[in-house]
Amino acid sequence: MAKGKENLRCSFCGRTKQESLILIAGIDGHICDVCVDQAYQIVNEEVKQSKSHGSNFQLPDSFTPIHIKEFLDQYVIGQFEAKKYLSVAVYNHYKRLRQKMTDDVEIEKSNIIFVGETGTGKTLMAKTIARFLDVPFAIVDATVFTEAGYVGEDVESMLSRLLQACDYNVEAAEKGIVYIDEIDKIARKGDNPSITRDVSGEGVQQALLKMLEGAEVNVPPQGGRKHPEQKMVKINTSNILFICGGAFAGIEKIISKRLNTQVIGYNHEVRDQVDPNHMLQYVTHQDIKAFGLIPELIGRLPVLTYLEPLNLETLRDILTKPKNALIKQYKKLFELEGIELEVTPEAIDFLAEKALEYKLGARGLRSLCEATLTDAMFEMPSQPEKSKFVVDREYVQTKITKSALKKMQAA
Repeated sequence: MAKGKENLRCSFCGRTKQESLILIAGIDGHICDVCVDQAYQIVNEEVKQSKSHGSNFQLPDSFTPIHIKEFLDQYVIGQFEAKKYLSVAVYNHYKRLRQKMTDDVEIEKSNIIFVGETGTGKTLMAKTIARFLDVPFAIVDATVFTEAGYVGEDVESMLSRLLQACDYNVEAAEKGIVYIDEIDKIARKGDNPSITRDVSGEGVQQALLKMLEGAEVNVPPQGGRKHPEQKMVKINTSNILFICGGAFAGIEKIISKRLNTQVIGYNHEVRDQVDPNHMLQYVTHQDIKAFGLIPELIGRLPVLTYLEPLNLETLRDILTKPKNALIKQYKKLFELEGIELEVTPEAIDFLAEKALEYKLGARGLRSLCEATLTDAMFEMPSQPEKSKFVVDREYVQTKITKSALKKMQAA
């Protein structure tokens, strides 16, 4: 009997029991751990491919841009104009993908550029729309790109991210969406030509031109130049929608100069019509060009919209209303410890006031929440008798005053 057990083999690869880590018995056969692992990988690949091929990248007939905006509203507070432009662009992108050529009219894509202060929700909108979409979606950072031949990433590497998002399905990648964050960081450093190379500025913009417009691009599957032996994958970018976003710090001065808000004399009509506290709403492609983006690149980003700066009411809503609101996240963290967290409306008001004062946008809210609740999160897991924790305005004020964040006020 013992001899028979020693002669057991995997029914798939033939390994003996001694050669495998574990041998799983079935009704009429056995399988080793190596074959289980390989079978798992094969099933995983098949499932992923069936998902990417089965989608057909179509919206239901009843779907409209308003439905897309309503989905964004669940996660992003305010920013009506930006969400409207994004919803229309995504909806039109779907329509382009399912367009049947019945005549000579071919719908061209309209790439988008977002302008908004830090912490207003540019990247959040991109991440949120990624949840909604059935097409491959990739978020890339423009700050890592350099001109060809220099240390850094080539612009083609953004398409490598898109390939990875759809498991290297080229057909699916050619119908995807790419969000390029921090597009303002590749602005031309100065109008005057210099003897030094602008390796992360104008050169990168020139490299982006053909990709944004639509061209056959050879993409390294692994990204970068670390694997020179890898075979290039050819991708046509004609049907890839590009969405760009950037803070464009200081562009308000360019807008003010164009609008001539410092009018001297008797003609006050233009100055009276301009809201000096919200200059981004007047942004045009002309201002983007003056900031340092080349005209050829701007021409390939025809849709320009802005994100409004956050006010006190918006910051208060960000803390409580979205599906993944910060207060809800911290309540969940405490709930996992069996503690009920209650944050009073007065405490929420104080957090919003401080975030507005520090001018950090929505990201500043998390910094303030961490400064407020770190001590409680450190101590309470060791106090099993605690079942409820109330955070009021006085508690928040005490914690923030003691924290290092108070130095930001002076800055």
